[in-house]
Order: sequence, then C-alpha cells, then structure tokens
Amino acid sequence: MSRRPLVETVSAAVEGGARCVVLREKDMAPDERATLAAALRAVLADVDGQLIVAGPDPLGGSAVHLAAAGPYPPPDLPLVGRSCHDEAELSRLSREHYAMVSPVFPTPSKPGYGPPLRLDGLARLAARSPVPVLALGGVTPENAGGCLAAGAAGVAVMGAVMRADDPAGVFRQLRGAALSVKTAAGRGGVW
Repeated sequence: MSRRPLVETVSAAVEGGARCVVLREKDMAPDERATLAAALRAVLADVDGQLIVAGPDPLGGSAVHLAAAGPYPPPDLPLVGRSCHDEAELSRLSREHYAMVSPVFPTPSKPGYGPPLRLDGLARLAARSPVPVLALGGVTPENAGGCLAAGAAGVAVMGAVMRADDPAGVFRQLRGAALSVKTAAGRGGVW
C-alpha cells in the first residue's frame, strides 16, 4: 500500500492521464484544505485539469461535489456534482451537471458501506438519471469497462489509485479500460 503524500500521488495519477480530481479531505482545517486545493490546482494546471472540491465551498475554484443530503439548491457554479445512491436521490437533482453513483462494488475504502449496486443497479440508475452518472466504489481496471458498458458516462476511483505503488500505471490501466469501451460505445471516461 502506498504511503506517499497526497500531492505526490495525484501528480503520479496526472502523469498517468488523470485530468479531474475531487478533493475530499473534509476533516482538514480550512486553511490547510485551501493550501492543499491550491497545490492540487497547480498540479492540474499543466494539463488543463479540473479540481472539484467536496462540499459547497469551491475554495477559490469553480467546481464542487456535494453530498446527497445537501445543500439544496446547489451553488450556481460552472461544475456541480452530487453523490447519489438511489433513485430518490437522483430525483432531487436540479442544477447538477453529474451524479456520482455509489457504491457499485464492495470497496476497501469504506468497508461495509452499501449494499453495492452491482452492474445491474448501476445500469438501472444510469438509465433513470437526468444527468450523466459516474460509477464509484470498488472500481478497478478489471471492472471499469463493465461500469461503462452498464451506462455510466465514466468512472471515479479513489482506493485503486491512492493505495497503488504505481498510481500512474493504475490510472493508465483504468484509462485503457475506459477508452476500449468508449471506442466501442462512444462514451466513457475516468475521474
């Protein structure tokens, strides 16, 4: 398991092709979180990447990812996403640009969280969502293509990259899986 600093891990993922990063770290002090956001934006700047901040405050940026519970309505920003776990949560979407649907598979990052949707549940939610959905939770290079084939517009990963000894290599594998489905079906991406 990787123990490298977060900025170093994200830099490696960017080297492997990552272009969008969600900053979670909600337990950090506000000033430390703002400093981390600035450092991550600097990493992403060279590749025209996007930092999305979890929570309603974009920390000087233009993109946020919100919890299913709120706030409602979402802030009026150029990019707003929301976590969703079922049809009821998807039905509350208003100005969001995407929904991150989870957990698709059991995940070591949140053991016991679920129950997992599996590919059939993901397909059902993707078909009913008013916005593109991203699959999250237990996504690996081996199952990313199945998520896209089930109707997800892309996949979001945390543990597979954050725990990897080679985050760039893992991200390249994820990107390869997404590109193979995108080529076949005309969609797909990795966050």
